[in-house]
Amino acid sequence: MVRPYTVTRGRTRPSGAHAIDLMSQVTAVENAAQGPDIDHARAALLDVIRRGRRPVVELAADADLPLTVLRVLLGDLAEAGLVRIDEPRRLPAGGAAADPGLLREIMERLREI
Repeated sequence: MVRPYTVTRGRTRPSGAHAIDLMSQVTAVENAAQGPDIDHARAALLDVIRRGRRPVVELAADADLPLTVLRVLLGDLAEAGLVRIDEPRRLPAGGAAADPGLLREIMERLREI
């Protein structure tokens, strides 16, 4: 077992301008050459990311990593040009949060449980 601060080289935040939200979508960059400077932890995370686009929170669960460690590793991979991190979609100001019919259906199904 390797301590998290060893994997992140003592860092607690991603370097650079990467604001990584829990719902940010992470995608592997196709045809990006993985350099020899990528260590085992970053390579293993990249393998998980290559399985398909998913939010940061799911990656943390799939990779079995604490969020702080995952954010640092994702920042490193993004700086190396191996992954793309897209901000989550935001609702426009004053926009409807959800379809009222859908919310009613969800409430009905929850009551059935």
